[in-house]
Amino acid sequence: MAAAALNFPPELLLKAQGIRVVFFDVDGVLTDGGLLFTEAGETIKRFCTLDGHGLKLLQRAGITPAVITGRDSKPLRLRLAALGIEHVHYGTEDKRPAAELTLAALGLDWRQAAAMGDDWPDLAVMRRCALACAPHNAHIEVKAISHYVTEASGGDGAVRELCDLLLVASGQYANLLEEWAQ
Repeated sequence: MAAAALNFPPELLLKAQGIRVVFFDVDGVLTDGGLLFTEAGETIKRFCTLDGHGLKLLQRAGITPAVITGRDSKPLRLRLAALGIEHVHYGTEDKRPAAELTLAALGLDWRQAAAMGDDWPDLAVMRRCALACAPHNAHIEVKAISHYVTEASGGDGAVRELCDLLLVASGQYANLLEEWAQ
């Protein structure tokens, strides 16, 4: 088996160990943050397939992806359903209570949680989690409290970077990679 090309700083890997749930925002994290509207007023969203595969890999590794978003749309619901993401809170401006409900449902606490957000509404959750992450194009205040800022922007592989970090920290990355490389 060839060695994995990924390399994260040891202190970051230590911080990422033991994470069992990851909270993701949508606009600016799973998407590029742009809002496209059809003439009929429907929202169109663009999702990155790298991010989607990373979320599926997290689930295979026993790490639960959860989504807390201030918006709701049919395209978003379709995408999250296709990815098998079960813990979702739509139309939620105050994200901390939603995260606490998910933690309680999973029997976990903040020390076992990570979060990825890009703007002020994500701060309350990110500050409580053991690992806070921001996409490269996040607001400066979000980057300032993050333990890890991705090289990729939201909607363009940032989520996958966090997924890869968590898979490496959990010790499952190499085995999953080997399964796909055969």
